[in-house]
Amino acid sequence: MSTQNFSHAAAFLAEFDAEMAGTRRTLECVPADKFEWKPHEKSFTLGDLANHLAGLAWAVELIIKLRGSRPPKAGTKSELLATFDKNVAAGREALSGVTEELFVTRMIPVTAVDRKLMREVLRGKLMNHLIHHRAQLSVYLRLLDVAVPGMYGPSADERSDP
Repeated sequence: MSTQNFSHAAAFLAEFDAEMAGTRRTLECVPADKFEWKPHEKSFTLGDLANHLAGLAWAVELIIKLRGSRPPKAGTKSELLATFDKNVAAGREALSGVTEELFVTRMIPVTAVDRKLMREVLRGKLMNHLIHHRAQLSVYLRLLDVAVPGMYGPSADERSDP
Protein backbone atom coordinates (compact mmCIF):
# COMPACT_ATOMS: atom_id res chain seq x y z
CA MET A 1 0.00 0.00 0.00
CA SER A 2 1.34 3.38 -0.97
CA THR A 3 1.55 5.98 1.78
CA GLN A 4 1.75 8.71 -0.84
CA ASN A 5 -2.05 9.16 -0.89
CA PHE A 6 -2.62 8.45 2.81
CA SER A 7 -4.46 11.18 4.69
CA HIS A 8 -4.52 11.32 8.48
CA ALA A 9 -7.54 13.62 8.27
CA ALA A 10 -9.50 11.20 6.05
CA ALA A 11 -8.53 8.24 8.25
CA PHE A 12 -9.72 10.09 11.33
CA LEU A 13 -13.01 10.98 9.63
CA ALA A 14 -13.61 7.28 8.89
CA GLU A 15 -12.79 6.43 12.52
CA PHE A 16 -15.12 9.22 13.69
CA ASP A 17 -17.97 7.82 11.59
CA ALA A 18 -17.48 4.30 12.95
CA GLU A 19 -17.23 5.40 16.59
CA MET A 20 -20.25 7.69 16.29
CA ALA A 21 -22.33 4.86 14.81
CA GLY A 22 -21.41 2.63 17.76
CA THR A 23 -22.08 5.43 20.21
CA ARG A 24 -25.54 6.04 18.75
CA ARG A 25 -26.36 2.31 19.02
CA THR A 26 -25.40 2.48 22.70
CA LEU A 27 -27.41 5.65 23.34
CA GLU A 28 -30.44 4.05 21.67
CA CYS A 29 -30.39 1.42 24.44
CA VAL A 30 -30.69 3.94 27.29
CA PRO A 31 -34.00 3.28 29.08
CA ALA A 32 -36.10 6.46 28.95
CA ASP A 33 -37.40 5.89 32.47
CA LYS A 34 -33.98 5.42 34.11
CA PHE A 35 -32.30 8.82 33.54
CA GLU A 36 -31.98 9.38 37.32
CA TRP A 37 -30.53 5.92 38.08
CA LYS A 38 -26.89 5.58 39.10
CA PRO A 39 -24.89 2.54 40.20
CA HIS A 40 -23.08 4.29 43.05
CA GLU A 41 -23.33 7.55 44.96
CA LYS A 42 -20.09 8.80 43.34
CA SER A 43 -21.26 7.92 39.82
CA PHE A 44 -22.96 9.97 37.14
CA THR A 45 -26.68 9.38 36.80
CA LEU A 46 -27.52 7.44 33.65
CA GLY A 47 -28.99 10.61 32.13
CA ASP A 48 -25.91 12.70 32.95
CA LEU A 49 -23.56 10.06 31.54
CA ALA A 50 -25.64 9.72 28.37
CA ASN A 51 -25.79 13.51 27.99
CA HIS A 52 -22.03 13.77 28.46
CA LEU A 53 -21.50 11.15 25.78
CA ALA A 54 -23.93 12.84 23.40
CA GLY A 55 -22.17 16.14 24.00
CA LEU A 56 -18.68 14.87 23.24
CA ALA A 57 -19.40 14.85 19.51
CA TRP A 58 -19.96 18.61 19.85
CA ALA A 59 -16.38 19.02 21.05
CA VAL A 60 -15.06 18.06 17.59
CA GLU A 61 -16.45 21.29 16.17
CA LEU A 62 -15.12 23.22 19.18
CA ILE A 63 -11.61 21.81 18.71
CA ILE A 64 -11.51 22.48 14.98
CA LYS A 65 -13.20 25.88 14.89
CA LEU A 66 -12.11 26.96 18.39
CA ARG A 67 -15.67 28.12 19.00
CA GLY A 68 -19.09 26.70 19.60
CA SER A 69 -21.89 26.67 22.12
CA ARG A 70 -22.41 23.82 24.57
CA PRO A 71 -25.43 21.72 23.65
CA PRO A 72 -28.41 21.79 26.01
CA LYS A 73 -28.92 18.92 28.44
CA ALA A 74 -31.49 16.47 27.13
CA GLY A 75 -34.24 15.45 29.52
CA THR A 76 -35.73 12.69 27.36
CA LYS A 77 -34.39 9.91 25.22
CA SER A 78 -35.68 11.54 22.01
CA GLU A 79 -33.96 14.83 22.96
CA LEU A 80 -30.78 12.89 23.77
CA LEU A 81 -30.68 11.21 20.35
CA ALA A 82 -31.57 14.46 18.56
CA THR A 83 -28.78 16.30 20.40
CA PHE A 84 -26.31 13.54 19.57
CA ASP A 85 -27.30 13.51 15.88
CA LYS A 86 -26.99 17.30 15.65
CA ASN A 87 -23.58 17.22 17.34
CA VAL A 88 -22.32 14.41 15.11
CA ALA A 89 -23.45 16.27 11.98
CA ALA A 90 -21.69 19.46 13.12
CA GLY A 91 -18.56 17.53 14.06
CA ARG A 92 -18.53 15.66 10.77
CA GLU A 93 -18.98 18.88 8.80
CA ALA A 94 -16.10 20.49 10.69
CA LEU A 95 -13.90 17.42 10.12
CA SER A 96 -14.76 17.32 6.42
CA GLY A 97 -13.29 20.79 6.00
CA VAL A 98 -9.97 20.03 7.68
CA THR A 99 -7.01 19.79 5.34
CA GLU A 100 -4.29 17.24 5.91
CA GLU A 101 -1.81 20.02 6.64
CA LEU A 102 -4.08 21.57 9.26
CA PHE A 103 -4.81 18.17 10.83
CA VAL A 104 -1.13 17.32 11.36
CA THR A 105 0.34 20.77 12.11
CA ARG A 106 -2.25 22.95 13.88
CA MET A 107 -1.62 23.49 17.55
CA ILE A 108 -4.67 23.62 19.87
CA PRO A 109 -4.63 25.22 23.33
CA VAL A 110 -5.46 22.50 25.85
CA THR A 111 -4.75 24.56 28.96
CA ALA A 112 -3.51 28.11 29.49
CA VAL A 113 0.07 26.89 29.15
CA ASP A 114 -0.18 23.65 27.16
CA ARG A 115 -0.75 23.25 23.43
CA LYS A 116 -1.02 20.01 21.48
CA LEU A 117 -1.39 19.07 17.84
CA MET A 118 -5.00 18.96 16.62
CA ARG A 119 -4.70 15.27 15.76
CA GLU A 120 -3.46 14.51 19.30
CA VAL A 121 -6.37 16.38 20.86
CA LEU A 122 -8.97 14.80 18.58
CA ARG A 123 -7.71 11.24 18.94
CA GLY A 124 -5.91 11.18 22.27
CA LYS A 125 -8.24 13.35 24.28
CA LEU A 126 -11.62 13.42 22.59
CA MET A 127 -12.00 10.03 20.89
CA ASN A 128 -10.45 8.08 23.75
CA HIS A 129 -12.59 10.03 26.22
CA LEU A 130 -15.72 9.20 24.23
CA ILE A 131 -14.81 5.50 24.02
CA HIS A 132 -14.17 5.43 27.78
CA HIS A 133 -17.58 6.89 28.59
CA ARG A 134 -19.32 4.67 26.03
CA ALA A 135 -17.83 1.65 27.79
CA GLN A 136 -18.98 3.09 31.11
CA LEU A 137 -22.49 3.45 29.67
CA SER A 138 -22.35 -0.18 28.52
CA VAL A 139 -21.67 -1.24 32.12
CA TYR A 140 -24.63 0.84 33.31
CA LEU A 141 -26.82 -0.89 30.71
CA ARG A 142 -25.59 -4.31 31.80
CA LEU A 143 -26.34 -3.49 35.45
CA LEU A 144 -29.87 -2.48 34.40
CA ASP A 145 -30.22 -5.78 32.51
CA VAL A 146 -30.50 -3.96 29.16
CA ALA A 147 -29.06 -5.69 26.10
CA VAL A 148 -25.71 -4.16 25.21
CA PRO A 149 -24.83 -3.61 21.54
CA GLY A 150 -21.49 -4.76 20.18
CA MET A 151 -18.91 -2.19 19.22
CA TYR A 152 -16.11 -4.08 17.50
CA GLY A 153 -17.97 -7.32 17.00
CA PRO A 154 -21.07 -8.91 18.49
CA SER A 155 -21.74 -8.52 22.19
CA ALA A 156 -22.83 -11.40 24.40
CA ASP A 157 -26.39 -10.18 23.87
CA GLU A 158 -26.08 -10.39 20.08
CA ARG A 159 -24.41 -13.78 19.76
CA SER A 160 -26.58 -16.77 19.07
CA ASP A 161 -24.27 -19.26 20.81
CA PRO A 162 -24.84 -19.81 24.55
